[in-house]
Amino acid sequence: MPASKAPKKPKFIKAYNNYEFLNSPSARTIRILTEMVEPRERLRRHHIHNTVVFFGSARTLPRSEARQKFKEVETQFNNAKKPSASLKRKLVQAENDLLMSRYYEDAVDMGAKLTKWFREPVIKDKNFHVCTGGGPGIMEAANRGAKKVKGSSIGLNINLPMEQDPNPYQTRDISFEFHYFFIRKFWFFYLSKAMIVFPGGFGTMDELFELLTLVQTKKSRKYMPIVLYGKDYWNEVVNFDAFVRWGMISPSDLKLFKIYDNVDEALEYLKAEIIHHYAPSKK
Repeated sequence: MPASKAPKKPKFIKAYNNYEFLNSPSARTIRILTEMVEPRERLRRHHIHNTVVFFGSARTLPRSEARQKFKEVETQFNNAKKPSASLKRKLVQAENDLLMSRYYEDAVDMGAKLTKWFREPVIKDKNFHVCTGGGPGIMEAANRGAKKVKGSSIGLNINLPMEQDPNPYQTRDISFEFHYFFIRKFWFFYLSKAMIVFPGGFGTMDELFELLTLVQTKKSRKYMPIVLYGKDYWNEVVNFDAFVRWGMISPSDLKLFKIYDNVDEALEYLKAEIIHHYAPSKK
């Protein structure tokens, strides 16, 4: 009689290797926790403790790209016997993109100058880094500026169905991909010692007003200099004085931020504030 075969040992999946479970609604709290813990550990390994964060539109184009786009649409418009309404709108949009491209170039300049300043003795031991949302537009520009001067910079990317493709200028080892907006915003704020907000849309407004709320309500105890960059844009898009006139904020709340339209003037303010609050002179 042949010996009976021993039953095969069953194979079980450990819970932390059960990817079907980990991607299920039941494991949402675990996924949230990983987006809190993994960035913290990676940033600690790279000794990153302080950031200056850039917010702004993902749609803002580099000057060269905006100029080329405008020339192409302008040629189409001029060659059309009877330009369509659609083509007229494209021309207006191309003109606007070219106008807004100055903010891309200013963000590159600001990212580069900040990164060079982070190496100076007065601030070097604080290990500051430029930090962005990791996408195109203004985010790309600030990361690009840091890379231009051979510096590293952080990208806090978010997975979206449109607009948010990671830019190639962020430093790979200190760039992240988030699923949850609120965790991403936590990391924007947690290490930040200053914020620079360029013209942007709903996403930029969401980030700006949540930041202002945290500072206004003193939910954060740290000092946070906030620069709104682009006077024409901010003065037209947000009527801050009306908030005061309608009694929705206090007059003193207007001091929570400053509006600038010049890179060097904005940086002069930020540097003075950072040195005073986060890198006081050693006597």
